Amino acid sequence: MFYTYVLKEIDKEHFYVGSANNLKRRFFQHQEGESKFTQGRKWRVYCYFAFQHEEMARKFEKYLKSGSGRAFSKKHFSF
Repeated sequence: MFYTYVLKEIDKEHFYVGSANNLKRRFFQHQEGESKFTQGRKWRVYCYFAFQHEEMARKFEKYLKSGSGRAFSKKHFSF
């Protein structure tokens, strides 16, 4: 399985969108500061989506990071 995930910073309204083939390991890396864009902050998994193919997960990640994807997210996921 491959995952597209959304992290929400604890106590703030910052979100991070990413994709990975091992969601637990990737989340641990974010928590331990191993990611340049999320280091120094504490996160929780807001939501995630599972895909059978990596390409689909990466395309959905790219979509969620686009203008129309952010609008979709705000409408359907309250962020």
